Amino acid sequence: QLQAYGGGLVQAGGSLRLTCVPSGRTFSSSAMGWFRQAPGKEREFVAGISWSGSTTKYTDSVKGRFTISRDNAKSTVYLQMNSLKPEDTAIYSCAVGSSRWPDSTFGSFGQGTLVTVSS
Repeated sequence: QLQAYGGGLVQAGGSLRLTCVPSGRTFSSSAMGWFRQAPGKEREFVAGISWSGSTTKYTDSVKGRFTISRDNAKSTVYLQMNSLKPEDTAIYSCAVGSSRWPDSTFGSFGQGTLVTVSS
């Protein structure tokens, strides 16, 4: 239901913008989130955004470097990633949040996109 794209190989310090689009139903009235899973590690929350886009939240390790945004007219969610570090290397995927924002739980994880940051 969700497709993430925009990943790739980038040098440390570089930038990438990830995009998440739904196939089928839209999620304009739902909170949305980005998650990542590095090799050998558990999936972790990266960033979330309310349904209106008015509030956001981030995991500490990406604060000041990553920005989540959305365009409800296009049913699209973005993750702008700047000042990338090798430890940001992971498969990134998007997910739909429950109505309990900012305490939403997330599900309906889509197919992810690989981000590789070289040192």
